[in-house]
Amino acid sequence: MEIEVDVIEFRVPTENNKTLFVWDILPEHSEAHIYESIWNIFSVFGALYLVKVCPNAALAEPGFYAMVKFYSAAQASKAQKATDKTCLFQRSPVKVRLSTKAKPAFGLSAKPLGHARCQELANHYLGFNGWSTQMLTMKDFSSCGTPGTGLDGLLMGGTAGHEERFLKYGCMVEVTFPQHGASCRGIGVTEEPLDGDERPEVVLLKRGKLQKWARDRAVVNAFERVVLVVLGNGKVAVECRSDPDEILPDDEAEGVIQVNDVPWSEYEGAGGEEEDVTWDFTLHVSD
Repeated sequence: MEIEVDVIEFRVPTENNKTLFVWDILPEHSEAHIYESIWNIFSVFGALYLVKVCPNAALAEPGFYAMVKFYSAAQASKAQKATDKTCLFQRSPVKVRLSTKAKPAFGLSAKPLGHARCQELANHYLGFNGWSTQMLTMKDFSSCGTPGTGLDGLLMGGTAGHEERFLKYGCMVEVTFPQHGASCRGIGVTEEPLDGDERPEVVLLKRGKLQKWARDRAVVNAFERVVLVVLGNGKVAVECRSDPDEILPDDEAEGVIQVNDVPWSEYEGAGGEEEDVTWDFTLHVSD
């Protein structure tokens, strides 16, 4: 007897076998009502990454179509088979198909999920008590162009001429899965330039914001290494992929952070939870 196995990663799902298209939606309900109905119906089959509802093109008959993205290919397949040619929330049947979007000639790596999405996905499969995070260290790499005018001097009203000054923080966290005996670490770095004549209270607010962003980015980085193996009977196993270039001895974890000059703009996607999704409604379906 074969056991169904599905692999879930903490990345934005881009595969065709995880994306459903729904069309022949009648214009008898509002777009908001259709969105809520589709989310409620398809979320029964598994965790959803995205639901989008759009009106038909101007040359087509009035109505709507929708895209539904699952994290799991197996759950997407079950949802398609169960909902295709059924009425769902309207008086006539809808069509539900797996995506047939052509893949690009060159491979594109999927983006990591944002911080809130990582938490939602972990809670869905592992429960609220199935995982935890611990901050191991937070380091201040802030700098000014003139020696002796670091962050402490800046907060006391010191000046550094016209040299560029910035706040920069690095954080290391550990995500633990106690029921599975697994854990992994992640690192996040954030920075933001200062505008020169900033008041101390403004600098303090920026410092708190950047420290939070660094911690959130570290959690995202840790979840990038996590793989959930979901069995057909509902059981979940957790695997943490190791990085061969990472050397983080437990006894020397404090202070061990390698920091490169990476601007926060590269990580802004981790703060905003609505990642960009290519909206390509291309189907080749024969009735």
